[in-house]
Amino acid sequence: MKLLAVETATEACSAALSMDGVITERYTVAGNTHSQLILPMIDSLMNEAGLLPSDLEGLAFGRGPGSFTGVRIATGVVHGLACGLDLQIVPVSTLQAVAQDYFDLHDAALVYVAMDARMGEIFWGVYQRNQHGIAELIGNETVTPATHVVFPDRIGVGIGTAWQIYSEVLLNRLDGRVQVYQADCLPKARAVARLGVLGFTHGLAVPVELAMPVYLRDKVAQTESERLNLANGA
Repeated sequence: MKLLAVETATEACSAALSMDGVITERYTVAGNTHSQLILPMIDSLMNEAGLLPSDLEGLAFGRGPGSFTGVRIATGVVHGLACGLDLQIVPVSTLQAVAQDYFDLHDAALVYVAMDARMGEIFWGVYQRNQHGIAELIGNETVTPATHVVFPDRIGVGIGTAWQIYSEVLLNRLDGRVQVYQADCLPKARAVARLGVLGFTHGLAVPVELAMPVYLRDKVAQTESERLNLANGA
């Protein structure tokens, strides 16, 4: 299968191409330049593989949670391609992509994924490695203060950007269930591509009108008064 994947939900920007199970990727930490980088990344991958857009058989994208603008960029790019090429899409959780990439590179059975959601909250998800090596969600993905995370009574590894900011709070909350954490784990399109191909295999691909972003947070920005109250400790 020839599948193109994009992931722009965080400060990382990446695109990946899966051709019969072999994945190539373009990846960079981009700050706020995702919209300028993602299409050249896609063009580079396609040219290197000698493919035309019409050769693609499916698409996948990091559906969030993450930056509102970043998630919208990936959604817009994939929607445009899907409409033009009449292709179906597999939306992939950004948190699952972080977990999957870690499982693909490390010998771990369970990860506590925590990504910075700003506004004093984190995006949280607990994933276990199933018998096929795939990241499988335990419970629900949530946006929550670090002090309120819900977790199983199991030992795991902490991964994701929020572990740099909230490590002390999370370690206290998890009470010995995490002894090692890696805060530099960001979502990568190679994991989105891997999970996207699996999604097609299991009938999870959807038409463009059903391939929606997931923000977890209904409110994506604070009002001016809320920011002032937060700054004043209210």
